[in-house]
Amino acid sequence: MIKKSSRVREIISESITTKAQILYDDTLVEKIEKAAALITNVLKKGGKVFIFGNGGSAADSQHFATELIGRFQKERKGLPAIALTTNTSNLTALANDYSFNIIFKRQLEALACPKDIAIAISTSGGAGNVLEAVKAAKRLKLKTLSLTGSKGVRLSKMTDISLVAPSTVTARIQESHILFIHIICELVENNF
Repeated sequence: MIKKSSRVREIISESITTKAQILYDDTLVEKIEKAAALITNVLKKGGKVFIFGNGGSAADSQHFATELIGRFQKERKGLPAIALTTNTSNLTALANDYSFNIIFKRQLEALACPKDIAIAISTSGGAGNVLEAVKAAKRLKLKTLSLTGSKGVRLSKMTDISLVAPSTVTARIQESHILFIHIICELVENNF
């Protein structure tokens, strides 16, 4: 006989509650739609999508880029998306030679142009290297989008659109970010 785990049920309930808050937040749903429209517009005008974050958010950056380059649900042309988290030679050289805070900023300065979009992912909204990259993106005249949690006020105020997961728990924020990413990928893909 398998013993029932109340903590397992609590975790699932927390996840469902967070997603229900997203579902019934008309403002957030509208922002998700606007984010997908913004990305679509950038891509249709020949721009690229640059995505970055640390830890789990780095993994989400790679996931996001992969869904755009490959396919999400249907066959279509590949869409230009770059996760700035994947080149270990770049990351380690920049962190060693300069500072960890410039690892994404420096890549944007080298690769991006005004028709592109920078997508910053940070559960806390306070990662120094993410904030520095957004500042650089603004100076470079890129469109900006952020995915953060409810304490990520600093980051959310810096970007054109901010998708704020309604939680302070890292796991619930990351689950929400994957939901945001999947919704955006489907909406973007349907435009190509």
